[in-house]
Formats: sequence, C-alpha cells, structure tokens
Amino acid sequence: MQTKFTEKQLENPDVAESERILRKCVHCGFCTATCPTYVLLGDELDSPRGRIYLIKDMLENDRPATADVVQHIDRCLSCLACMTTCPSGVHYQHLIDHARVHVERTYSRPWDERAIRALLAAVLPYPSRFRLAMRLGAAMRPAAHLLPKRLGRLLAFVPSSQKGVRALFPRRNSSERVLTSFSSAPAPSSPRVAVLSGCVESVLAPQVHAAAVRLLSLAGAEVVSVPGCCGAIVHHLGREDANRRIARTLLARVRAEAEGHGLDAIAVTASGCGTHAKDYGYLFRGDAELAAPAAALAARVCDITEILDRLGLPEPTIRPGLTVAYHSACSMQHGQKVERPPRELLTRAGFVVKEIAEGHLCCGSAGTYNLLQPELAERLRERKLGHIRQAGADVVATGNIGCITQLRAASSPPVVHTVELLDWALGGPRPSALDS
Repeated sequence: MQTKFTEKQLENPDVAESERILRKCVHCGFCTATCPTYVLLGDELDSPRGRIYLIKDMLENDRPATADVVQHIDRCLSCLACMTTCPSGVHYQHLIDHARVHVERTYSRPWDERAIRALLAAVLPYPSRFRLAMRLGAAMRPAAHLLPKRLGRLLAFVPSSQKGVRALFPRRNSSERVLTSFSSAPAPSSPRVAVLSGCVESVLAPQVHAAAVRLLSLAGAEVVSVPGCCGAIVHHLGREDANRRIARTLLARVRAEAEGHGLDAIAVTASGCGTHAKDYGYLFRGDAELAAPAAALAARVCDITEILDRLGLPEPTIRPGLTVAYHSACSMQHGQKVERPPRELLTRAGFVVKEIAEGHLCCGSAGTYNLLQPELAERLRERKLGHIRQAGADVVATGNIGCITQLRAASSPPVVHTVELLDWALGGPRPSALDS
C-alpha cells in the first residue's frame, strides 16, 4: 500500500511503525473471510482491510478521529484472525493498537461511554477493587432492571449463586494456600517458574491459578506466584499511559524474582494476558531503561500449557472418560500461535478431544468487548454456542477467563479451564463447573 506520510510525521516512532505496517498491505482481502465482524455485518469498513484504509487516512492527514471511524475501530475485537490469514505479514495488531491510542487522545466520546470505559479501567485491573465491585453487583442484582443499560451489563460478571459470591472473599488468597502446600524443597535441577496471578481471573476463578501451581509442581518445577495485572485491559481501551504504568509494575516484580533467585519461565493462565505480556518488548521498545528487560521478560513468557508440555506431566491417576470440545481462544491461536500443547495434554490425560466448527472465529468475549459491544458479542456468542452444542461433548475446555465467562450457558456443556481438567485427572479436585 502506498503511503504519503511526511518526514515530520515519521519522526514519531509510532507513526513510523504504522507506516511500515501499512506498506505491507496489498489489498488482497483474504482477511475478510476470517474477520468475525465482517462475517456478521458484511461491511467492508468492518473488516481489517476497511479499517486499515480508515486508519491510514486518519494518521496520514493527522486528523482527530471522527464518530464514524471510531465506530468501526471499536467494533474490532482484536481477535487477530486476520494476522493468521494474511499472506503478506501485515502486523494488524500493532496498527489497531496505535489507532485506539489515537482515538483515545483525539476523540471525545459521549458521557456514558466515557463513564463505563473509565469504570472498567479503574476497576478491572485491580483485584481488590474488582472483588468489591462484584460484591456490590451481587447486592444490586435484584434491581438490575432499574440500572442504566450500560451499567447493568457489568452484572454479567457477577456469580449467579451465593456460593460463587462468597468465593470472592476467601479468608486467605487461594494462591498463597497452594504455594504453602507445595513449599517443600525442589530438586537442585528444578526449573524455576513464575506464575502470573493476574487480575480478573484471580477474582472470578482463583482455582485456575491453584491448579496451575499444582501441575507445575507435579512436573518438577519450583513455583513462585507473581501478583499484578499485565495491562491488557487498559491497553485495549487505548489508555497507553496506564498500560505502561501497570506493565512497568509487573515487570519490576518479575525482574526482582529473576534477579533474586532466577527464573526459567513465566507462566500465564489467561491467554489474553499471555499475548500482551509476550509483546512487552514492543511496548517498551523506546524506553532506554526498560527495553532490554522487557524483551527478556517477553521471551520467557509462555502459556501454561506450553510449559507443561515441555516439562511433561505424570500419568493420570484417574480416567474421567469425558469428551472435551476444545475452544481455542483467539489470543491463544491467533495471538500466541499455541495450538498443539493444550490438545495433546488433554488427550494424554485421558480425555477425548473434539474440535468445534468455525474454531477460528471469536466467541465475542475479547476482553471488555462483550461489555462495550454487547449486541455483536451476543451474536458471536450464540454462533459459537451453536457449534459447541453440535460437537456433542461433555465439557468445553479453554485457556482464557474471558471465554469461560462469555460461553457459560444453561443449555450448553459446562466451560472449564484446561488446567482444571488436567489437574483433576492428576488427582486434583473435580472442577466445580461440572457439578453446577
């Protein structure tokens, strides 16, 4: 694609990078076939190719984002299916990220949009705030119909049972309990692995972190838990300053562990977080102090299934005998290109693994997308659930908390994190979702 940026514009490293990305696009349109919003809406401007034209025009002319451009950029899920399909290597991820930052800096949204986006940014990355918000949400559930529509959508996160609400307030952090129970001295040659506890998952599904720690310990690793959000949530909201601030804090904590006792790998149990953390080298590329440490951290980040596959797990102690429909989250298959490990681990653990039709299409979760674009997210959810039902499996396995929350439905199989099923097969607790 021919571009017409000025030399002055190209002095901005972000603009220069976007210009390099734009020049790789050859207008072939292969991306439209795998873009969820184009599949649903059939509008060229709601395809990667269409958005690329809009972004190019906006950046080249150095103009503020307009309402029409914002609408089409907001509809992008950042599922990155287009990057899997693109034969020219267009790094759409970094281009749409730059566009979101430009939108955030130049466009004044309606007050209700500003309010909900500010609320999400102020609450979700912070487990203590999010846990309190869930408690308040549970109390407000009976009056949900009286709330403003956008605020009422946030109640989708709130557990539906009192047992689930009580679980939001454990007496002690569940990851601390698990680490205590696996605190025996490891073998001298054991790899040392940090497990990121994250933000939303640590509140909604702390059992995932617990299962990951148990599995890594069984695989012979020395395990340490590192708390904190990776910054992905605010990153996708276009809040780049907040993203760097949050990421810088996590980077400092991981560096302290690495410099203190050494780290061989950094395990992430939420694939959306893994995709973002693996991109820290790019995020801090212009920071003279943090560029090298961020790149080193990113190189060690792995999805939990990548590490377990590499280390190897013992033979299963039980044979659940269940058929599992594996849902590969977009951030797993398109963002991280992790395909084989989760499927093979499940198979070796005794599960019969089935594929889901249209597995390349997003389920509609996409971080906060299901809250900010609920109509499109619901259409994608129902499309995905239809294929899940057709698979005829006993349970759905996936590696991303957003997908788990999005796909839970009374008329469909339970949705469980992959490590919970593996943990169960190796002697851990039966996943509670199987009994609900």
